[in-house]
Amino acid sequence: MASNELLKGTLKPIILKLLSEKHRMYGYEITQSVKVISEGKIELTFGALYPILHKLEQDGVVKTESEVINNRNRIYYSLTEKGTSTAKEKIAELEEFVNTIKILLKPNYGLQYVLA
Repeated sequence: MASNELLKGTLKPIILKLLSEKHRMYGYEITQSVKVISEGKIELTFGALYPILHKLEQDGVVKTESEVINNRNRIYYSLTEKGTSTAKEKIAELEEFVNTIKILLKPNYGLQYVLA
């Protein structure tokens, strides 16, 4: 299980990635997708998910649609036009960051340069 501290800065790009691939999702579906794709290593809570979704909506990155299913109101989230470009930017930013971290975590990375 990944720590909340490590996840904090990655949740927005993860959510944007899912919405860019699935086009329309509701909250529970997002949490379950993250859990399944990460093989249970990341469990996204509603307390972490909804503030991000609300902020993305406020910023014009996602839009919502309500639909009644089995007498229950379900809120679906999808990317706006702005959201599509934002998703690409945030996903690329996270990929670059992850690749940089991988380099830094390699044994003896850069020691010959630092100590030279």
